[in-house]
Amino acid sequence: MTRDGTFKTGESARTCLSTKMAVAPPSYCFVAFPPRAKDGLVVFGKNSARPRDEVQEVVYFSAADHEPESKVECTYISIDQVPRTHAIVLSRPAWLWGAEMGANEHGVCIANEAINAREPAAETEALLGMDLVRLGLERGTTAKEALDVIVALLEEHGQGGNYYEDAHACHSFQSAYLIVDREEAWVLETVGKYWAAEQITEGVKCICNQLSLTTKIDAQHPELRSYAQSQGWWTGEDEFNFSEVFSPADDHLDCCAGKDSLEKKEESITVQTMIDILRDKAGGVCIDSESFLTTASVVSVLPQNRSSPCIHYFTGTPDPSRSIFKPFIFVDDVKLVPKAQSPCFGDDDPAKKEPRFQEKPDRRHELYKAHQWARAVIESDQEQGRKLRKTMLELEKQGLEAMEEILTSSDPLDPTEVGDLFYDCVDTEIKFFK
Repeated sequence: MTRDGTFKTGESARTCLSTKMAVAPPSYCFVAFPPRAKDGLVVFGKNSARPRDEVQEVVYFSAADHEPESKVECTYISIDQVPRTHAIVLSRPAWLWGAEMGANEHGVCIANEAINAREPAAETEALLGMDLVRLGLERGTTAKEALDVIVALLEEHGQGGNYYEDAHACHSFQSAYLIVDREEAWVLETVGKYWAAEQITEGVKCICNQLSLTTKIDAQHPELRSYAQSQGWWTGEDEFNFSEVFSPADDHLDCCAGKDSLEKKEESITVQTMIDILRDKAGGVCIDSESFLTTASVVSVLPQNRSSPCIHYFTGTPDPSRSIFKPFIFVDDVKLVPKAQSPCFGDDDPAKKEPRFQEKPDRRHELYKAHQWARAVIESDQEQGRKLRKTMLELEKQGLEAMEEILTSSDPLDPTEVGDLFYDCVDTEIKFFK
């Protein structure tokens, strides 16, 4: 790919089959810093709004060393691998390589939002925003380092390709990211290879599926402003307001549903507060529409005291108001959880073969199937559903209380006690549903 985003002769230039414009579904991610967050904790949360029938899996990859000049195969393209990648845990649509959200062993969390901008996203297959989430986690030891990784890859490879497992239409989007560690967060918003970023170190922040950065820009693409001028979007005389310059003219939406949910909380924001916000259907944070559903959710707790472990709670199932948030902690010997992982179809996967997505295999994992039963009961049987949900919340509460003990304990963490933490929680949940 050349600097202007065009492809050289012989280089891959596959595009989606259709030019139908897609609208990004309302999806939210949040971060709260002390003193708004309780007890010196940074609290991060994300709801992933995706097509209703899409399965999201939770997968762990250990740190790894790689051969010189080796390649990594992302969703649509291969790029140069780095000598070492960090251990990561991801929640991702099961058909692709990247992730909607995840964390790494160094306490970095990243979430991605598909956004609409003044300039349509490229349909040419390149890196997806979700690929860049995973690459940032694999290669960044801090939030700022992960941001630098993402924008460098964006410059080199561009972003584009179908966001959905859909043979009938191309859904391509620009991307925004919330990148968080124990000390700071960065909001990164991108349009093609151009980008702007804001540093956050206090208070609360919510981002959703539209550009939100205005005049406070702490880092940017060196040619961002000259590009805006060349397109006739900015005169160069007015104050530069990123979202005003790059948002579509008809974009009158706002992030108020998520923003209000977080900012109106008068008490200290805890893990439970963040979970409650992600479950908020009335406020529009938890999506359950004809086309889209909150297919997975995550909450992460990043203690600013480095002697305490970061704890990440994943649902691995749709609709957080009917799901259990289950804890995960990075240690050397994390037990893999096949029951939260979708079947692997290898080279026969319709997402890998061209033309893509000619059929949709059954990607449901064991946890998803068991959870489908629970959702059906809650929806159809008022009495039994109420009892079931009460028991689910009790299971979740036990997990939250056990993690609270770990965070408040002065004893060092015993890795042997938490290596199979997420595995055991998934196992218990499935047995309970049966």
